[in-house]
Amino acid sequence: MSAATPASTRTSTEKKPMLRRRLALIGAGIAGISLTATAAFAAPAVFQDLAAPKPGTTVSNLPAGQDNPMIASGVAIGANTAIYKSSGLGPSALNTAAPAGSEQRYVDTGVFPGGVLPPGVTITEAQGINALRRIGENLAQAGLDYDDVITMRVFLQNPAGAEKADFDGWNRAYRQYFANTSLADGSAVKVPLGSAAPAEPFVVNPARPSRFALEIENLPVNGWLVEVEVDAAYPASGGR
Repeated sequence: MSAATPASTRTSTEKKPMLRRRLALIGAGIAGISLTATAAFAAPAVFQDLAAPKPGTTVSNLPAGQDNPMIASGVAIGANTAIYKSSGLGPSALNTAAPAGSEQRYVDTGVFPGGVLPPGVTITEAQGINALRRIGENLAQAGLDYDDVITMRVFLQNPAGAEKADFDGWNRAYRQYFANTSLADGSAVKVPLGSAAPAEPFVVNPARPSRFALEIENLPVNGWLVEVEVDAAYPASGGR
């Protein structure tokens, strides 16, 4: 298995034949389409989807005119929708060959053997991949998956010697697990790993959570550059 394809790689549709919550494309006075994880077209969405989401469902407000938007403008949550909230999770110290407390300590050697980063892969990108794999493990403990995530909060610290946080590296890591399908036909959108040519994402996932990402001075663990917390919605009863 190559470094760019971790053992946990799989598509959301391999676990769930149908995404139960519609991703409604609504914005700028027009209503778009609703998609399922299998890319089957549903009836056109209407503004009422956001104003009054059905009980047990969530509806993402996606920007109009984009085939592959990164995040939702917001998420409407219907009554009686059960929500799971993770704690802030950072990367695990998997690169035991690197010094304790160093940034390199938090490179996932399951993705990057020996802790060696391919050309163009930044330390923030590598730590972001690590942290998002931990998010997936956390969700699995609650019976959830990446495509159940509806909101995300991201905290980034500057790499050593850098003047600002590496938002570009973080966004490449994010696209490996989220927001990597075409709204037009549901097909996977290729994602670059560092400076490599775009390739199949680690997890094909149509979910586009609402999200903020901000730079902070210090994260709670020495060596961390990324910390992530998410909210995920449990599917309506009988949806799986």
